[in-house]
Amino acid sequence: MPDDTPLFDPRLLLELDWSLNTVSFSPDISPAEPGDGLALRPLCRADLTRGFFKVLSQLTEAGGVTPERFAGTFEHMRRTGDYYVVVVEDTGLGLVVATATLVLEHKFIRGCAVRGRIEEVVVSDECRGRQLGKLLLSVLTLLGRRLGCYKTTLECKPHNVPFYQKFGFSPSEEIYMQNRFGQQL
Repeated sequence: MPDDTPLFDPRLLLELDWSLNTVSFSPDISPAEPGDGLALRPLCRADLTRGFFKVLSQLTEAGGVTPERFAGTFEHMRRTGDYYVVVVEDTGLGLVVATATLVLEHKFIRGCAVRGRIEEVVVSDECRGRQLGKLLLSVLTLLGRRLGCYKTTLECKPHNVPFYQKFGFSPSEEIYMQNRFGQQL
């Protein structure tokens, strides 16, 4: 049975140094006050039944995951301590309305440094325009910094570059390439 076990310690979100945030919000919102009727928090087991996959499916193919598979992946992510999936919940509806992920990648380069990767940033259609994408990006950028990442990267479509530049991201000289192997079971 899904419960409210968080993926990571929720205090990490409240202990971020918000004064280091590089974007402005109007009206003001923050990790502690994301907006009326909203709560910013780590993903928890119960989010399987709170619309988490419905939100992800607005970004890419998602869903069709059994409760057992979700629980297994959740536990793997929680045990490693390298996954920070953040959600925004509409507390009135009890539904996830936005999510984003920070993954820590341990390297041998740069003295065994850690690189952060931001992935799967999505805000539900019904909640766009409420600055939740900005909030998620600000939170994960500051979280990567707090966790000691030497850099944080993300991939985006060319038309989204100006949005991400507000957070200090800049296009790289490197070229992103991929080799897809199809759906994994």
